[in-house]
Amino acid sequence: MNRIDASEHYDESGFTSQTPSLLTVVIDTNPRAWSAIHGLLPTSKALANILAFINAHLAFGNENQVAILAAHTNRAVWLYPTSPNPDTFPSRRRNGGRSSRDGEMTGRRPREHQLGTSANKYPQFAKIESSILASLRSLIETTDSPDLHSTTLISGALSMALAYIHKTSLAFEPPKTSSDPANPTTAPSTTAAAPNVHARILVLSVSQSAPAQYITTMNAVFAASHAQIPIDTLALYDAPTFLQQAAFITGGVFLSAAANPRGLLSYLMFGFLADVEARASLVTATQDSVDFRAACFCHRNVVDTGFVCSVCLSIFCDAPEGAECLTCGTKLTLGNYGAKPAVVPRRKKKRKRVNGVGGGREETGSAAGTPAPP
Repeated sequence: MNRIDASEHYDESGFTSQTPSLLTVVIDTNPRAWSAIHGLLPTSKALANILAFINAHLAFGNENQVAILAAHTNRAVWLYPTSPNPDTFPSRRRNGGRSSRDGEMTGRRPREHQLGTSANKYPQFAKIESSILASLRSLIETTDSPDLHSTTLISGALSMALAYIHKTSLAFEPPKTSSDPANPTTAPSTTAAAPNVHARILVLSVSQSAPAQYITTMNAVFAASHAQIPIDTLALYDAPTFLQQAAFITGGVFLSAAANPRGLLSYLMFGFLADVEARASLVTATQDSVDFRAACFCHRNVVDTGFVCSVCLSIFCDAPEGAECLTCGTKLTLGNYGAKPAVVPRRKKKRKRVNGVGGGREETGSAAGTPAPP
């Protein structure tokens, strides 16, 4: 009667481990673009909404992870996790020079805020918030006036995000088994393995796509499509052309909140909170139209109609000089391009003759003549 039954009365075979979900957020931190929507959506409020969305993603699973990147005007830097190197932001030389390398990872490491302990805040949430605020403050302090006139380096941020996702997915891979034929128990399995981590990229854009970054951006997009990593985009201002194509090619979600930027948190929660596995059971938002325009290789202009090299697929807004491709040097055959069309006179239609008789007028088929008036 007093003995305790310590046996397990549940079947552990029904419990399966959850596949971790990795969310990489790329925030467009172009100061000129944020100043254009400051009246509708202040930066402080936007940052608070982004932090709430990140916390909701982490709360969905204990193994979920998050990474935050800042796509700035002249570089792309990590906001969380911070770089393990002692230098994270590019150091400014005293002679006025500045570093403009895409994806810079050097410089002085920012000092994190001391938010204190609070019983109402999860320690991981507080750590992420402290890191993002400190990194953003250091990023703004190292931004010079000449940097405000350059475009946002989205392509560099996408490349860094893909590299981080690949590195993280390798950490979740099971240990490799031996292929020794003497030990059949360790032979590699031929069945398709499930993904180690569900990774996706979310781009929070406030500026238009830069035509000069067309090639690098599309290279990152096709790499993400090959790795089955969807690229989601939430546009707070205008509709970036290349990011629309990125969402379509990779199977991501593209939403435009330009009409109501104040509803940023609602867009994030209802449109982008579900991971790749959950979207298979949901009806996600789709684009009614996609801007498939490309940028020419000669002037970096977005064109509707252009000339395409049949060898390297380079796009030109005008016919190249000398009909030679500027990329691979192939001699192009333009055919009759530029020639005036020949005007052919219209042939007169002949009237039909009946029984070989018809003196220029159509016969009625009656033997009697035309009746005379009385």
